[in-house]
Amino acid sequence: MPSLLFALALDTSLFPANYAQGRRRWLNALSGDMGWCSFPCAGESPEGEALFTDSAWLGAADAAKVVVLIAGTHGVEGFVGSAIETDALALLAAGHLKLPEDTAVLLIHALTPWGYAWSRRCDGDGVDLNRNVVDFAKPLPENPAYESLKPAFMLADSHARQQAFAEFGQLHGRVALEQAISGGQYTDPLGPFFGGFAPAHGRRVVEDIIQKYSLAQRDLAVIDLHSGLGSFGYGEIICDHQPDSPATAVARRWYGDSVTLPFLGTSSSVPKQGLLDYAWHTVMNDRSCYITLEFGTYPTGQLFEVLLQDHQLWAQTDNDAARLAHSQLMRHHFCPEDQAWREMVLFRGRQVLGQALRGLVV
Repeated sequence: MPSLLFALALDTSLFPANYAQGRRRWLNALSGDMGWCSFPCAGESPEGEALFTDSAWLGAADAAKVVVLIAGTHGVEGFVGSAIETDALALLAAGHLKLPEDTAVLLIHALTPWGYAWSRRCDGDGVDLNRNVVDFAKPLPENPAYESLKPAFMLADSHARQQAFAEFGQLHGRVALEQAISGGQYTDPLGPFFGGFAPAHGRRVVEDIIQKYSLAQRDLAVIDLHSGLGSFGYGEIICDHQPDSPATAVARRWYGDSVTLPFLGTSSSVPKQGLLDYAWHTVMNDRSCYITLEFGTYPTGQLFEVLLQDHQLWAQTDNDAARLAHSQLMRHHFCPEDQAWREMVLFRGRQVLGQALRGLVV
């Protein structure tokens, strides 16, 4: 299959200004022969518009092999996912991307549309979709280290908060600190990385889509598009399958030595609870794999600070102006305005999409 990297100029105007523009451009890029579905979401945008997750099927309905691109698992990261998916649609429209025989592409756009519209990582109930895939019929996972650090999260003095984190890190190590904060918690709806008390909108949509398209009966290459963690501009391929699993072997075969594994400590990400990955792992055969394509921006400490300020503001009332101002900082962290950064995102997105398509057909 020809390389997609230089098939069409990298168009950084594909990064939308807001959720509504991103959805409109994405829908306009669809052609008439693409199967489109819309999933309404509770709530509305800051402008009062309705919210939707959308999906589109590109290729033969009975294709045995499917590449799945997911945008907006974490709402504010949807700006990046929108741009990559719309770029893929442009490549198809121009004839530079041709799907191999017996292969289809499934696009899922704005999986957490409320967070996308409001420039938040979570949904309207404070739920982090990427911690939501747990069995809610059983006792919820515990994170006692989160509880011990929780008093620091809402401190107005960021220096005091960072000092508390530094002391925890000195006692328990950096990985333990990151797991305490970001590993997932199920007690505090106002706090960060809250996994919820029930399946969230995005999880229900994914489960519907898996059933609608009989994805358990197909070979799958799932690419979940994220941003905000890792080296500036680099798209890290994170594999949360078990290291000795057939899926990890598939990921390494398709994507090479750039694959990183949190369970082995080789990733910028630490192991986490309730990942969206796990909803897909259960339906995947031994010829399939799920990866997170994570585009780095600024240091992890800055990520935590921006997120904690966001949760502080949303825990308060009557501060719409402060929330609006902070939403710009959220946008800046998860989708920098830097031209070179955006070019690197589009370039790497094409590269990994090409690797997935080639890997499926070999």
